[in-house]
Amino acid sequence: MVAASSATSVHDFTVKDASGKDVDLSTYKGKVLLIVNVASQCGLTNSNYTELSQLYEKYKDQGFEILAFPCNQFGGQEPGTNEEIVQFACTRFKAEYPIFDKVDVNGDNTAPIYKFLKSSKGSLFGENIKWNFSKFLVDKEGRVVERYAPTTSPLSIEKDIKKLLGSSSTL
Repeated sequence: MVAASSATSVHDFTVKDASGKDVDLSTYKGKVLLIVNVASQCGLTNSNYTELSQLYEKYKDQGFEILAFPCNQFGGQEPGTNEEIVQFACTRFKAEYPIFDKVDVNGDNTAPIYKFLKSSKGSLFGENIKWNFSKFLVDKEGRVVERYAPTTSPLSIEKDIKKLLGSSSTL
């Protein structure tokens, strides 16, 4: 087994950012994370990117971070280079959250972070990611607390994010 089997939290992983630099996910300790496999040409792209940006804008100052991992395994809907993907997300959707190196989320070359996410929270249909914009909610300690389907709108999980952030709804 790979190192993903001995990991206890997402903070145990180092991933590559879109420019190929190593990012140690332990830098996100103490933050609530939403980890999403994204694609630029999916039917779910507009709504997901729009709502992800809205969530990020609202909660980034309270310790919330979105980690976006482009993936081209579903219908070839993320064919571009990392530069093109970042350009698309940042220009079209004003994405200010980090977009990482393109990864595989299923199969022999699954990125270790995704092996860990999937083993932490399988779905009714087994571990495999089914489509673009599957979402994993991670608590401040780096534990996966929830997995959402690609069709689950980011705004619909706002209450779960708020709960993990510990922000009261009486603002």
